[in-house]
Amino acid sequence: MGSVIFLRHGQAKNNIERILTGRTPNIPLTEKGIEQAEKTAKFLEQMNISAIYSSPIERAKHTAEIVAKHNSLDVSIDDRLIELDMGKFTGVPYDEIFTSHGNVFMKFYNGELEIAHNGVETFSEVKKRVLSIVDHVIEKHPDQNVVLVTHMDPIKAMLSTVVDLSPTNLFELIIANASLNIFREYNRKFSISGINVMDPSRFNHDW
Repeated sequence: MGSVIFLRHGQAKNNIERILTGRTPNIPLTEKGIEQAEKTAKFLEQMNISAIYSSPIERAKHTAEIVAKHNSLDVSIDDRLIELDMGKFTGVPYDEIFTSHGNVFMKFYNGELEIAHNGVETFSEVKKRVLSIVDHVIEKHPDQNVVLVTHMDPIKAMLSTVVDLSPTNLFELIIANASLNIFREYNRKFSISGINVMDPSRFNHDW
């Protein structure tokens, strides 16, 4: 029995500016984000990690590199872990999108056509690619613990395949920066071992 451990990247510039950057390049981790990643890296030292895969986006890749250094591993980049393609919403502040289009996140989780019509990757598409990378790592690293460094919605996509979450549940669920979301696997069946697992020192701080 092994675990697939989804790690959200540390706090990045877009998180504090509340902008939907999507796949926009050159959005770095903040100093706080680097510190978060360092704490998570040390936390993972006790979890016998065999491999690390990462989204190619800078904020995830940097987080993965920090974890890899602490655990003496290399990072494998895999596009299936990439951030959402935000289409026409790329680079737009959250408040502006809500004013002009309503709650686009609820529409995203509901699978409403407006999402695809604006060039945004659909939630079903995210689920498909996330399950593909999970199948890949299970086959390549049987009964081992593997870290997948990615973004909030790919993690929610995995959660929604294991438990029955409504669009409202998905919208209200926050996956903390640099948190671990752990799925135990046995015979291709998953159970959730932890959501938003992080160093205890972080619980009294903003995520």
